Amino acid sequence: MEKIYDSIIIGAGISGMTSAIYLKRYNLDILILEKQVPGGQISKASIIENYPGIKAIDGTTFSMNLLDQIQNLKIELKYEEVVNIIEEDKIKIVETKDNKYYTKTIIIGTGRRPKSLNIGEEKYIGKGISYCATCDGMFYKNEDVIVVGGGNSALEESIYLSSICKSITILNRSNKLKADQILIDKIKKISNIKILLNSNITKINGENYIESIETNNNLLLKCKAVFIYIGLIPNTEEFKNIKCENGYIIVDKNQMTNKEGIYAVGDVVKKDLYQLITAASDGAIAANSIKNKNSI
Repeated sequence: MEKIYDSIIIGAGISGMTSAIYLKRYNLDILILEKQVPGGQISKASIIENYPGIKAIDGTTFSMNLLDQIQNLKIELKYEEVVNIIEEDKIKIVETKDNKYYTKTIIIGTGRRPKSLNIGEEKYIGKGISYCATCDGMFYKNEDVIVVGGGNSALEESIYLSSICKSITILNRSNKLKADQILIDKIKKISNIKILLNSNITKINGENYIESIETNNNLLLKCKAVFIYIGLIPNTEEFKNIKCENGYIIVDKNQMTNKEGIYAVGDVVKKDLYQLITAASDGAIAANSIKNKNSI
C-alpha cells in the first residue's frame, strides 16, 4: 500500500515552507518537493530590508533560517522535479521525474524565474550573463559591469555590486526608474553607478566571454558582465488543468485553485503585490484551509 500524505507542497520557497511549518504544527503528514535549492528567488538576494522584525538580512541566510525550521520540525523534504499532477477520485498523484507520490491535497509554490532579453544571451550564461549578483558578483571584482532593469531588484543588486565592481551602468528601457524612492536616492549617492534611461541592449559582443554591449541609442559599452533584472515568469507549465491568467494561477480567498484540494501560494499566484510578507501569508492561509477541511 502506497503512503498517502495529508499534503504535498511543490516548491520550497518562503510560501511553500510557511505552509509546511503551519501544516506540521497542525499535526498533518506532509512532504515538500523542491527541484533546486530552498528559498527560491529570495535565496539570491543580496539584502532584505522590508521584512517585519528583521532590520537587514541576506537572502541566503534568510532561506537557510527557514530550512532550519523545516529540519527542526522533522518535515520531509525531497529534491525532485515535479512533472505532472494526476487526480484520481479524492487522492491526487504527484509525479516527479523519478517517483510517484500520493496525497489528499497539494500546494503549488513553484515561484518564478527570470525573463530573458531574447537577444541570444544564452550562449554567455556563465561567461558574463548572470541573473544573480549575489551569486556571481565576486567573479567581476574591479571590472566594469552592466545591470539591466529599473525595478527594486536591479537597484538593490547594483548597490551590492558597487562595493565589488569598478563601475556599474544601469540600463533602463523607459524614461523613469520603477524602484522605490529610497533605493533611487541611495543609487544617486554612489559614485561608481551610472544610470542610462531609454536604453536597452541590442547586441552582445565577445568570442568566448562578454567584452562589450551595444544599445538602441548607438552606444558601445565595454563590460565583463551583464546582470539581468527585467522581470519574472511564473513556473506553471506543468500544471495543465489549473486555471491561469498570463501564466499566473487564479485562486480564491483560501488560496484554492479551480481544482478541489489543490492550492497555490506565493509568486505563482495572480495578485497585486509580490513580496516576502504576502508569500508567507499565502502559505499560512492555504495551510489553515487544509487544516479546516481535515477537521470537518
